[in-house]
Amino acid sequence: MKRKIVTMVFALVVMIMISGIAIGFWVHEKYAYSTEKMDLKKYFDVEDGELAIFLQEERLQDKALVKNGICYLDFAFVQQYLNDGFYMDQEAGEIIYTDAAGSISATLGSDTYSVYGKESKFDGPVSFEEGDKLYMALPYVAMTSEFDYAVYDYRLQLTTQWNNYDAAMVTKDTKVRYRGGIKSEILTDVSQGDTVQILETLENWSKVKTSDSIVGYVENKFLGSTIEYTPERKTAGTGYTAPEYTTVQLDEKVCLGWHCLGGKGGNATLDNMISNAPGINVIAPTWFSLDDNNGHFRDFSDVEYVEKAHSYGLKVWATWDDFNYEVETGQTIDDTKILSSSSIRKNLVSEIVDKALELGVDGINLDFESVGKDCSEHFAQFLREISVECRKTGLTLSIDNYVPNESRKQYRIDVQGIVADYVILMGYDEHWHGSSEPGSCASIGFVNDGISRALNYVPADKLINAVPLYTLCWKIDGGAVADDFLTYANQDAFIEKVGVKPIWDEVSCQNYAEWVDHGVTRKLWLEDSDSISVKMSAMSMKDLAGIAAWQLSYGTPEIWELISSYKDM
Repeated sequence: MKRKIVTMVFALVVMIMISGIAIGFWVHEKYAYSTEKMDLKKYFDVEDGELAIFLQEERLQDKALVKNGICYLDFAFVQQYLNDGFYMDQEAGEIIYTDAAGSISATLGSDTYSVYGKESKFDGPVSFEEGDKLYMALPYVAMTSEFDYAVYDYRLQLTTQWNNYDAAMVTKDTKVRYRGGIKSEILTDVSQGDTVQILETLENWSKVKTSDSIVGYVENKFLGSTIEYTPERKTAGTGYTAPEYTTVQLDEKVCLGWHCLGGKGGNATLDNMISNAPGINVIAPTWFSLDDNNGHFRDFSDVEYVEKAHSYGLKVWATWDDFNYEVETGQTIDDTKILSSSSIRKNLVSEIVDKALELGVDGINLDFESVGKDCSEHFAQFLREISVECRKTGLTLSIDNYVPNESRKQYRIDVQGIVADYVILMGYDEHWHGSSEPGSCASIGFVNDGISRALNYVPADKLINAVPLYTLCWKIDGGAVADDFLTYANQDAFIEKVGVKPIWDEVSCQNYAEWVDHGVTRKLWLEDSDSISVKMSAMSMKDLAGIAAWQLSYGTPEIWELISSYKDM
């Protein structure tokens, strides 16, 4: 009996011990911290020779390549995220970056690059093609771009913004885990005193980013109070300092009139144009128009015209356009063909600047109005290159623009706002000859919206708004819409002839008339001293750099006196 009791007690003790061990194991399994480490290569989802890319806190889908210890980025990625100023010149086989002083270029596959004509060596190919992609060496990109970068195992950190962010100091050595939980795999260690960026705060864990770009979770009990952290701007490049885009501007506000010429004989009308437009300080004769796809241009210029204009105290900004010759002759002018060819583009730049210097004009006025969407990058490069030569030679560079919108992004007003001395907004064509519906050419709402849009890209001290000295008298016959063209100089006679009295319209801020003529409805939004005064007030409130008007012959001395008063506003 005694032996039975001993046996039972022993069995009970054993059972208790086994249960204790089981409970202890269960407790350990539930509450003990996992020591399993995650494979970072797997975590970042990269193959050998690849790097995951972080931009600020965001993990991007794109990947960088590493070849012979050099990190490379896809050219399209560089343009999208780091610097859209790089230009791939297919004809020359070069990647070009043009700044205020000149061009920095590298031939595809070469280990040399040129800075303003002086060659230097790189540690490997500056660029190479793989599949359908073009890759650029990250250190080369950094030479000309404002960003920081750091390369770690399996990942690349890019920083283009240095905004303050929430951070916390680690109060005790701990682990950064893949997910918020003690059983989650370990990504990396953090030490007491380290600072981590706080991306998200949960009940017991916080999503953090470490200084070496690991994103994971740390227990809140190992983090100090949240603070606002100011990141430091590092120097990722090799000592490149972007040269300043200096300007060649007037020492007063601009008052410009375009002098529209149809041939060399038109130069003889200069005296009449000037007497008709008192107060202007810049005249822009429309002398030049591209006349083939090799970058040549038709020339109506006259050096005596320049000398006479100067004697009147006027600056002369010679206008080059890309459409008048085509309109007159029907011969197609292809901006893309011209500007995408490095040899043609550079020759065009050279010929324009040489001609301007030969004539002794003060500036160049570019009026390219037929730039297609496929020409955007080529047009931007053309503007960068011609701006360099204008700056070197002291010529003022002005560029005419439609009111910017999504359908006109190819004109790159963002680039113009940097490289040009003046950007001239053609603040008209709200409705135009041939429009499907009648309306104002330049209502105040349209003008204000255009100026506001332009000021997103162009500083006010570079922006000139152009007003129209013309309007359209609309004819609506059933569903058919047609129009007659009226200039400021002849509209009063027209109004007197038809016998109508325009009434001020508060919406358009124009004098408006509507009547019926032989069953045809007529509508007319006038451009007169009242409407132009309102436009000038709106411009003055934004402190724009000047005013322009299309064109000299459409006006009268009285309206030009009003326009020129903008210089004193």
